[in-house]
Amino acid sequence: MPKLVLTKLSGIVLGAALSVLATAPVAFALDPNASVTRNAGPFDLFRQGFKAYREGNKEQAVEAYRYAAEKGHTGSRWALATMYADGDGVAKNDFEAFKIYSEIASQGIEPGSNDTGFFVNALKALAGYYYRGIPDSPVRVDQATARQLYFQAASAFGDSEAQFRLAKMLLAGEGGEVNIKQAKKWLNYARRDGHPGAMAVFGNLLFQEGQTVRGLAYMTAALEVSSSADRQWLQPLQEQAFSLVNEDERRSALTLAANIRKGAY
Repeated sequence: MPKLVLTKLSGIVLGAALSVLATAPVAFALDPNASVTRNAGPFDLFRQGFKAYREGNKEQAVEAYRYAAEKGHTGSRWALATMYADGDGVAKNDFEAFKIYSEIASQGIEPGSNDTGFFVNALKALAGYYYRGIPDSPVRVDQATARQLYFQAASAFGDSEAQFRLAKMLLAGEGGEVNIKQAKKWLNYARRDGHPGAMAVFGNLLFQEGQTVRGLAYMTAALEVSSSADRQWLQPLQEQAFSLVNEDERRSALTLAANIRKGAY
């Protein structure tokens, strides 16, 4: 069965949160109190690394993940890369994380593979690195490549965060031409998946186009389900729109926002 791989990417090409691992069932073939054994199988090492991480023994977790990664275990590669990216249990090293994410993405995945989540998160992590660049490394800002990576994660895998990031690049003309029509398409996909940022930006576009009630409704619905981090930029956007409409429009927008939160629109 063919693997899915990336094409037309420059440099070393080819995120993620440890919550992916936290939902995985944990059962141990190894003695949970034993030190890491390099000769153990890759999946046993992965499970031992995960247990060590949960218990706060991050040095042992890194060791287990590294041995499993050397044996080709994708989940361990992803966990190790994320620890380097976050400076979690190791010195923060974005270039090291970039190289490991690149290995994950370049190996491709079998359709329906259990490694799909790791692969998609690697694409998004790499896109972020290309978008920002990595100081004091060979990885330079390359927004065209970032846009292509987000496009792959958005289109082939329907990832809402990638769809949101891609839409923002399309709106700003980053990595290519401005394309508002395509941006709205990706925002619409992402907001239907419950992405608050996409919902807010989609609503703001509608508001600017003259669809004041509908636009304000989406921004209001997004504000009510957003994280504290997103609320910092989303709330001023919503409040500004709220101040520009009359009382009847506000009432209509609040009613519509409630329906949007219920998934009716």
